[in-house]
Amino acid sequence: MSKHLHSATAPFLVELGTEELPPTALSKLSAAFAAELQTGLAQARLAVEAKQVECFASPRRLAVRIRALPTLQPEQQIEKLGPAVAAAFDKEGQPSKAALGFARSNGVEFEQLQRAETDKGERLCFRSTEAGQPAADLMPGIVARALAALPIPKRMRWGASRVEFVRPVHWLIMLLGEDIVDGEVLGLRAGRSSYGHRFHAPQAIQIQSAISYEQQLGDAHVVASFDARREMIVQQVQACAESLGGSAVIEKDLLDEVTALVEKPVALAGAFDAAFLRVPHEALVYSMSEHQKYFHLRDSSGALMPNFVAVSNIESKDASKVIIGNERVIRPRLADAAFFFDTDCKHSLATLRERLRPIVFQQKLGTVFEKTERIAALAKSIAATIGADASQAQQAGQLCKADLASDMVLEFDKMQGIAGGYYARHEGLHNNVALAIEQHYFPRHAGDQVPTSGEACAVAMADRLDTLTGIFGIGQLPSGSKDPFALRRASIGLLQIILQNNLVVDLAELALAAAKQHAVIDDARATAQQVGDYVFDRFAAHYQEQGLATEVFQAVRCVAGYNALDFDARVQAVASFTARDESQSLAAANKRVGNILEKAGTVDANSFDLALLAEPAEQALCTALDAAATQCQPLFEAGDYREGLLALTSLREPVDAFFDNVMVNADDPKLRDNRLALLARLRALFLSVADISVLAVAKA
Repeated sequence: MSKHLHSATAPFLVELGTEELPPTALSKLSAAFAAELQTGLAQARLAVEAKQVECFASPRRLAVRIRALPTLQPEQQIEKLGPAVAAAFDKEGQPSKAALGFARSNGVEFEQLQRAETDKGERLCFRSTEAGQPAADLMPGIVARALAALPIPKRMRWGASRVEFVRPVHWLIMLLGEDIVDGEVLGLRAGRSSYGHRFHAPQAIQIQSAISYEQQLGDAHVVASFDARREMIVQQVQACAESLGGSAVIEKDLLDEVTALVEKPVALAGAFDAAFLRVPHEALVYSMSEHQKYFHLRDSSGALMPNFVAVSNIESKDASKVIIGNERVIRPRLADAAFFFDTDCKHSLATLRERLRPIVFQQKLGTVFEKTERIAALAKSIAATIGADASQAQQAGQLCKADLASDMVLEFDKMQGIAGGYYARHEGLHNNVALAIEQHYFPRHAGDQVPTSGEACAVAMADRLDTLTGIFGIGQLPSGSKDPFALRRASIGLLQIILQNNLVVDLAELALAAAKQHAVIDDARATAQQVGDYVFDRFAAHYQEQGLATEVFQAVRCVAGYNALDFDARVQAVASFTARDESQSLAAANKRVGNILEKAGTVDANSFDLALLAEPAEQALCTALDAAATQCQPLFEAGDYREGLLALTSLREPVDAFFDNVMVNADDPKLRDNRLALLARLRALFLSVADISVLAVAKA
């Protein structure tokens, strides 16, 4: 019998030994494995705190250690409800067939049943205590279910086995303390045999206990912890860079991928011919990072250095040979980039643009060349609106997609836009044009920079609006997870460009101008309305990420137009307003006013007559309303909605007093209509910013 059976907790280890796992998915698989195990343990009444769970992941293994796993489930009190007491006895007071059947189904005599009060009356019940099972008996099933739940898009089979996993599995360890947990997962019987580094320690290792796992693998030249290995790589790479007088650029995705490729990281610094530095640096970096998984270096001025740091999975006796090998491998990659650059520079962007004529953007929307014509016209109009150079924006719009026909972009797709900017400067085009071409894809992803010039903003917005209106116009709206033209990203990009550059534009008007350029769109105005609504609906997610309540967004959405900058100012103002004590009272009052006015039908606020104010409370509200309007209307006109709403908080007491002391639906129709007109004025003043009655929903 296991010596852990009667102890409260014991460390548990599971390790799955595999062939090389997909490096870009390793970290995600490791985290998911740990999370699914925690879920399974909780469902099995063996819950553990997150701090007790440790993840291990390397190219050939996924492992989880739980430092203190309950070795035995707690007892569970079981209560099974039976028939109602009223139906449990016959006329003679003897147990009914239903009652006897319930007792028999639970393996007890009728006399052993009890009674329980429920919301449907008193019922027979059977209560028992279920003993807990040993964790060792449960863990194989919990592990198997956790592995089955991993986010693996495509599983594979190997050999004659019907077992499926992301890669073939060769060994399985399950230990509770020092004891093997008897069980089978993915067709493998659990043991204690693991394997060290493929080259430095290929022999089997007998893991003595769950606690000794990490140390024993370390002795076998494997750093089992993904996080520890990643930190080692960072330190080694930076040390190599510093030895060369530079600093390494360590991007998270590349770092994670390299961490997933090695079990014992050894960083080595190499060099390449400085003559390659005449090539666009982004292409050189792409060649190093994407193709070879090297880290590039920059000097103190930020300039790219003719050096790199590679991370090897082998500690060689002669590191210089490994470095020479890496230098030999990178040279043809950089030579290819130089060749593409030189070849492309022999042609003007206008010449490259001509090659876009046969390239289809979308079957119903024409070619990429035709798209650039539309972008150019719209960019010219937008530039004029935002105070940028319209002619330069138009030229950049015409040329912004030309590099799609270049050899550089055909080889390095991430160079689109960037390559065009280099080629524009090479042929002597104005820097504003080159910058607009380079930046018109910005922002490319969350957290990316936005275009920095007016001309670049104009082209970037025109490109996105052309795509949005075109795709909406032909009815290919995104649905669920399907968004082949990245319309969600285009919408969010539009909003980021506008907000971060403080651009005063009406997106509905811009969308209308874009829609009119598509010959296939019959109703440009309806399409523009669709696009405007779609783009502004992306605002909701934007504000949720900021922690703002959905009701704040909805309150503004009810009244605001399609000026994104103005919309954002209103949202921030309403968010600030909700933090004040007066907000909920005024929101509730606005909701009440809205209901009253809706029930009354058409109410003309201009019909208000000061002479008809009969009650002190309505006179006080009128005075307070006039004072608030005088103070806040200039603020609203200036777009200072925050201070404007702050001024309206002074209405809380007079509004509350009005509803406490004044009968709106007075018998006298003149008094009633005048009071409705007063409330309409109140409602209109708040609607100058948002429909704050929506806020009452959150706390109603």
